[in-house]
Amino acid sequence: MSGLPQRTGAQVLVDQLIAQGVERVTCVPGESYLAVLDALRDSGIDVLVCRQEGGAAIMAEAAGKLTGRPGICFVTRGPGATNASAGVHIARQDSTPMILFVGQIARAMRDREAFQEVDYRQMFGGLAKWAVEIDDAARIPEILARAFRVALQGRPGPVVIALPEDMLDDVAAVADAPRVVPAEPAPAPGDVERLGALLAAARQPMVLLGGARWTDSARTALAGWAERHDVPVAVSFRRANLFSADHPNFAGELGIGPNPALLARIKESDLLLMVGGRLSEMPAQSYGLLGIPNPGLPLVHVHPDPAELGRVYQPALAIQATPEAFCAALPAYDAPRTGRAAEAHASYRAWSETPEPKPGSFQYGAAIAWLRERLPPEAVICNGAGNFATWVHRYYRFRAFGTQLAPTSGSMGYGLPAAVMAKRSLPERIVVTLAGDGDVMMTVQEFATAVQYGVAIIVVVLDNGMYGTIRMHQEREYPGRVSATELRNPDFAALARSCGGHGERVERTDEFAPAFERSLAAGLPAMIHCLVDPEALTPTMTLAAIRAKALAAREG
Repeated sequence: MSGLPQRTGAQVLVDQLIAQGVERVTCVPGESYLAVLDALRDSGIDVLVCRQEGGAAIMAEAAGKLTGRPGICFVTRGPGATNASAGVHIARQDSTPMILFVGQIARAMRDREAFQEVDYRQMFGGLAKWAVEIDDAARIPEILARAFRVALQGRPGPVVIALPEDMLDDVAAVADAPRVVPAEPAPAPGDVERLGALLAAARQPMVLLGGARWTDSARTALAGWAERHDVPVAVSFRRANLFSADHPNFAGELGIGPNPALLARIKESDLLLMVGGRLSEMPAQSYGLLGIPNPGLPLVHVHPDPAELGRVYQPALAIQATPEAFCAALPAYDAPRTGRAAEAHASYRAWSETPEPKPGSFQYGAAIAWLRERLPPEAVICNGAGNFATWVHRYYRFRAFGTQLAPTSGSMGYGLPAAVMAKRSLPERIVVTLAGDGDVMMTVQEFATAVQYGVAIIVVVLDNGMYGTIRMHQEREYPGRVSATELRNPDFAALARSCGGHGERVERTDEFAPAFERSLAAGLPAMIHCLVDPEALTPTMTLAAIRAKALAAREG
């Protein structure tokens, strides 16, 4: 194209990121994309160098959750890509926009099993929304624009782009692509009318929120509508920040170990309005909450991707719309004010108010209740996977939008790198990670990344010396036969200090608040090592009780 400057493929690629508004990328460097690293050097883009590709990819996924735009990660070929696949899986199951760039062998070396050669289209074909390899530097703007659109539109998700290293050095004269603004499907007028009629006929409607593509304005609009019409609102698994826990219509979280009264309320409802979510295995209680394909109650499903409408549950009304467009079109109708929302909220408050005492000198539930009162509404709470997270979901109260970073995919190791991204992006906020001992060790090396960049996160490590969730299932299925679930852990406070951060050790409940305040005042990345009694396995049952129940069932 005449009049356009000649640029290397790497320069074209980085210029496309700038055109798409990318401000920050994560990476673990590799020789396969040195040209991109050089082009990033003077780009103005904030480059976070991480310690392992899984952590880098998780940080990019967290950026997608925080911003609604694709988080960007660069890794090298072979082992770099396989390590990063953990973050791609999270982005897929969590419906998060993300783009993973993978350095690739030179084009002339293909199909010889060259050093670290992998076919990324095949490897990521069933995991990402789209996997592609760029052969021609002149096509970079086209393919990157498409990648942003695929990652953002419909049900958001991850895109993987392989970059042959010699292609990045090719020179092309090509125009930049315009910034991608995803399509915003809105409900048809007829659908709004049908929904209004269904709501007017219902006496026990419920709303369930989940999924992605939410905005604070959509959240506010739905909250006002629910309050006007006396409708209880629940949130799906690890989507608690979609509705304020302090709102009088909030009914609780439909996740792992939910309030039995919430389950009963949903089953007894005569209309379930599900906005944005998919009602997958965890919120669906292993797919036992509703019938499949007939839900057993009138279901209105609102989702931006038509492929998700009727995929599992056949709805009475399917509406293809983003949460933003749908919440702007919510119908008004005459609704009897029966006090069902107040009743549902009172049930939630009673369920989530006071943690039951558990064995041990350190009461984790009491620490969560203290954090609930101590932290401001805009504090960001991160966690990975493990039994420790059930206390967070039950007793912490998310009040502001964009304050929860947690994997619906159940991926261990998520919380620490997610917190690094959150604090780097929102330095004015308090960012806290709650992590189990097995969970945190999956990505603990990213604490060094936090120290390198002065990202003052607070990591609360709950150490019970085992993979607690697996031990729980082990005691249920093979009571008393412990196998492969015990752990011998480092001194996490000393580990934090060895990296240049702040470390605290907590053995009793009354030590937690002062340790947290000192960690916050230190202005450094901090770890608070909390020793949890192994018997305190869940908010409702001890390890011994789980084992005894399983043994009694066998004897019976």
